[in-house]
Amino acid sequence: MKAVVLYPNGGMPQCADVPEPIVQNGKEVLVTVKAVTIKHLDKSRASGKHYSSDAPKENGHVIGGDGVCLLPDGTRVYGIGASGMMAEKATIDSNMIVPIPDGVNDLVAAALPNAVFGAAMALLFKADIQPGDVVLINGATGFTGRVAVQLAKHYGAGKVIATGRNQTSLKELLSMGADEIISVSQDDDSFKSQFMALHSQKPVDIIIDYLWGHTAELILSCLKGNGSFTNSIRFVSVGSMSGDVIRLSAAIMRSTNIQLTGSGLGAWTKSQIQQLFKEILPNAFTLAATGKLIVDTVSVPMENIAGVWDLDVQNGQRLVITL
Repeated sequence: MKAVVLYPNGGMPQCADVPEPIVQNGKEVLVTVKAVTIKHLDKSRASGKHYSSDAPKENGHVIGGDGVCLLPDGTRVYGIGASGMMAEKATIDSNMIVPIPDGVNDLVAAALPNAVFGAAMALLFKADIQPGDVVLINGATGFTGRVAVQLAKHYGAGKVIATGRNQTSLKELLSMGADEIISVSQDDDSFKSQFMALHSQKPVDIIIDYLWGHTAELILSCLKGNGSFTNSIRFVSVGSMSGDVIRLSAAIMRSTNIQLTGSGLGAWTKSQIQQLFKEILPNAFTLAATGKLIVDTVSVPMENIAGVWDLDVQNGQRLVITL
């Protein structure tokens, strides 16, 4: 069968002939793959830089962790791969699949779930979003950030503030649920002034952060208290597109009623993962099928993988490989 393989000597992934995967246990099922996304997670895991990465395989390995596939009976589902998913055939975990409604095409069905992982899990379980909460999405112009803006409103946020660098995508968010936008391209003083003005109008309750780095430092510095009572703030780190390390003053932690936590692989409980597959993802697919959750994709056939692996997809789109 054809598959996308990354070899340990580095370079671009290649479309190559490999043996079909073999079902290893009673939980796995062999499926026909239809569409798989290329995400930052996939690239960092493939290169061995992500904390969940396996050791490089001597003969290379098939990349891709999830995607849209057909069960042996023809049922179209989203699934998590037990083997690499960017291949004509793959094995998936039968306990981690979600049927895809007819109103959702393969591209959307492949692209949406990872964004739901990165948005819904943070909003629901780490931030414990409540009706009327003011939510700041830091780094909202990326694919997952745009989904987070829409889900925050769906989950009852009273106000959503979005930050980002891409001005076109940032303005588009105003029609997707954002009430206020803040550019991270402006100078530090202007960024802080705009944030503090909005925070003083109605305090921010939740910060979902996809950037970390310098913008996180700026936001946290704005929250520093003066000894008076402050509102409860839940700051959830989901990504680190602007850097993996920040400087954090202990005075911020002591002077503010703030909960600083993270959301990602290893940070969720088994029951939360079960809820994700039984309730949260099906709900997200229903929202997409009815036009209440909008995502944008770019598709490329598998044989063109080498030419798009390092492609920087703009305007909040997600690259999907079709098979």
